[in-house]
Amino acid sequence: MKVLSQTLTALALGALALTAQAEQLKVMTSGGFTAAYKLLGPQYAQRSGDTLDTVLGPSMGKAPEAIPNRLARGEHADVVIMVGYALDELIKQGKVDKASRVELADSRIGLVVKAGAAKPAIGTDAELKTVLLKAKSVAYSDSASGMYVEKELFKKLGMPAKGTMIERIPVAEQVAKGDYEVGLQQVAELLPVPGVTYVGKIPEDVQSVTRFAAGIPVNAEHPAQARALLHYLASPEAQPVVQSTGLDSVSR
Repeated sequence: MKVLSQTLTALALGALALTAQAEQLKVMTSGGFTAAYKLLGPQYAQRSGDTLDTVLGPSMGKAPEAIPNRLARGEHADVVIMVGYALDELIKQGKVDKASRVELADSRIGLVVKAGAAKPAIGTDAELKTVLLKAKSVAYSDSASGMYVEKELFKKLGMPAKGTMIERIPVAEQVAKGDYEVGLQQVAELLPVPGVTYVGKIPEDVQSVTRFAAGIPVNAEHPAQARALLHYLASPEAQPVVQSTGLDSVSR
């Protein structure tokens, strides 16, 4: 079945390349899926002949780089890759084609400390709570994981909220610089950053699973090529790469 799926994906891309001229696709992607996209995107481009013009931005928030804010300003995109419920909001607003929505991956929250620091135990709720209480400073993101940490995680652990929400910049970069002792963010956004030690995922009973999905804006210039890209990113063939970046495959 896997071989058949890979063959069909290759045939679909090959047929597209033969029946349409190569195009430049504008892709907007948020942090959680970016590591996987950076590996899979060049593979797709090589097969299809299309080129990918990529811009990065969070799925939500006030930053001008946030994908909803980019679209609100009239920026063009053929594909948007972002947190599932943020994509659903764009679909409700009529900015993204509902029929184009594709499920890509699930992302869980992890914890990092500065490289060289002792690696704490966070396997249980009590251990995680102790680490957060003792930490001189805690950082979390301004995207989906950070919203959860700020509004729900501390309450679930039975401790007062503490920490700083970091806008735009990856949390692990701030931990690597020594600005914060502990960093919490989606695992896929922590792993690529040098200068930190990845401790692990927070316990499952206080975990927040973020679904990443993708869609095609209603004013996309190259919707056919965009659909082919989304098909590839969600294909069984792509899953080993998706998992290698700290994401979990979606059950289909």
